[in-house]
Amino acid sequence: MRPHKNQYYLNIAQQVAQRSTCYRAKFGTIIVRDDVIISTGYVGAPRGTKDCIERKNCLREELSIPSGERYELCRSVHAEQNAIINAARSGSSVFNGDIFLYGEDKNGRSNDAFPCFICKKMIINAGLNRVICSTKNGGYNIFNIKDWIEDWQNRDLLDDKHQYGKDKK
Repeated sequence: MRPHKNQYYLNIAQQVAQRSTCYRAKFGTIIVRDDVIISTGYVGAPRGTKDCIERKNCLREELSIPSGERYELCRSVHAEQNAIINAARSGSSVFNGDIFLYGEDKNGRSNDAFPCFICKKMIINAGLNRVICSTKNGGYNIFNIKDWIEDWQNRDLLDDKHQYGKDKK
C-alpha cells in the first residue's frame, strides 16, 4: 500500500527524529517546498556544544520543569528551528513550503506533536504555509499557518487552543 504524501513525509521526519539528543523526547522535522525536501532538523544542542546525552543529564528534568515550559533553560534547539536554520545555512528558501513534524516520547512512543509558541512564531515569520504534525495514534493533523495568524489577530496567542505541553499539565 502506497502511503499518502503527508504520511510519506512524516515517515521521513520520524527517521530524522532518531538523531535527537534530548532526554525527554525525539522530534524530527522536514521542510518541503514544491514536493522537494529542502531541509531537515532534529532536537539537539547548538553545533559544537555538549548535548544532554553527552552530559548525561537534562537540566530541565533536574529542575522539575514541566513539559511545555521554560524553554530558555533547555540546551536543545527545537527540530523546527533547526530545519529553518539549516535551510538558511544552505541558501534554500522555505517561503511557501510545508513543515512536517514527527514526535515521540523518551520511551519511543509516538506523541501528539505540535510546535511550541516560539517555534510557531518562527514558522509564521519564515512564510511557511502548513504544519503537518504526527499524532499518537499514527495519524496526523494539518494546520494552516494563515489560521494561526487570523486567530492571533482576534485573540491573544496564549488563548490558542493548540498548545504544546497543554495535555501534560
